[in-house]
Amino acid sequence: MSTYDVAVIGSGPGGYVAAIRCAQLGMKTAIIEKYSTLGGTCLNVGCIPSKALLDSSHHYEDALKHFEEHGIDIPGDVKLNFKKMIERKAGVVDQNVKGISFLMDKNKIDVYEGLGSFKDATHINIASEKETKTIEAKNIIIATGSKPGSLPFIDIDKERVITSTEALSLSEVPKHMIVIGGGVIGLELGQVYRRLGAEVSVVEYMDRILPTMDKAQSKELTKVMKKQGVKFYTSHKVSEVTRKGKEVTIKATDKKDKEVTFTGDYCLVSVGRKPFTEGLKAENAGVKINERGQVEVDEHLQTNVDNIYAIGDVVKGAMLAHKAEEEGVFVAETLAGQKPHINYNLIPGVVYTWPEVASVGKTEEQLTEEGVAFKSGQFPMRALGRSRASGDTDGFVKILCDKETDEILGVHMVGARVADLITEAVTAMEFRASAEDISRMSHAHPTYGEAMKEAALAATDNRPIHM
Repeated sequence: MSTYDVAVIGSGPGGYVAAIRCAQLGMKTAIIEKYSTLGGTCLNVGCIPSKALLDSSHHYEDALKHFEEHGIDIPGDVKLNFKKMIERKAGVVDQNVKGISFLMDKNKIDVYEGLGSFKDATHINIASEKETKTIEAKNIIIATGSKPGSLPFIDIDKERVITSTEALSLSEVPKHMIVIGGGVIGLELGQVYRRLGAEVSVVEYMDRILPTMDKAQSKELTKVMKKQGVKFYTSHKVSEVTRKGKEVTIKATDKKDKEVTFTGDYCLVSVGRKPFTEGLKAENAGVKINERGQVEVDEHLQTNVDNIYAIGDVVKGAMLAHKAEEEGVFVAETLAGQKPHINYNLIPGVVYTWPEVASVGKTEEQLTEEGVAFKSGQFPMRALGRSRASGDTDGFVKILCDKETDEILGVHMVGARVADLITEAVTAMEFRASAEDISRMSHAHPTYGEAMKEAALAATDNRPIHM
């Protein structure tokens, strides 16, 4: 029987990063993955393939609608080769997965393929098609991630009633895709297929899309995506989803309690994700799982069993790849006797639509609810020279800061490349910067980042230069 200092169950962003950091810190490490490829949901059927399709569909839309204004004439009609687009996406995934395998070899991490389950608190059974073997580990990290959620009355057939997994590998562009859920996944994939020619209807239970983000962001993205042709039906409670042949029918009630019916050829169910612990047999190790299906952990990400930890989507908190990565490093360094740190308030959230949406810290609604006195500065992207040059004039940057101390409490953005720009806000807030600090820093011209400085000027003395 092979023995390890650490065994990681699950090879997603949390799991593989935890394994690498453990190995860097001198621990003999194993990682267990039930699928034939490493990388978990993110690399295989999540973050990476969805961004590949978002980028490809963006190029197609630009060629179709915007090249002419840039002086680019294409002889003949622009044609979509959807099969090739999907093949490119698969190639991007393959390259990333191979990169993870390379990192496992580089760091001398033993990789086991098979379903990992607890035999007891220090032994893991690994069941593959060929055999079942057992390894021993002094410490174990649960990093089994999450899977798409659904509603009790929906039968996901993976053909016409689908999740994000199937939406990434369709064989055709839908005629009418009905998206249940106006969150990150539904909006990203909805925009992909809208660009490719599908009619897209988003049905959302709450009164706005992106209900956990700042209200101004929801309003702006709704406005922009409506211009792009996406239809939104907020405050609609879905009650029934049925399929007959190639037609899917969705019934819902609106805010006036009136029944509304939608018909399309595909229904994308994107109502969130749920922790995945199926087959883990946590009870054999005495590990507690709560009523939400999450592995219970303390502030050190330690379960009720001293040598077992859990990270990522399978524990409480935002289901984000970068949050899982930070937790993977945190546990590895904790095991090495270090004193690592995670500020969960400063884990950024991003929606990779175009324009992109990004947030960090408190929203205006949260600060109001908590009774915090704050001031706000907002600057529109349309006032930037860089935005004018690129034609990406939708969006804004909004900075919220303490009314007395000027410390930045939250930053909320919509616009081109704000997925990258949000890092400036995270850095500033990690060092407890004030809006005035940002306003006095030189920002290169012309850049989208200048909106951050202008918003800081607006928050500090209400004196943006270019507005």
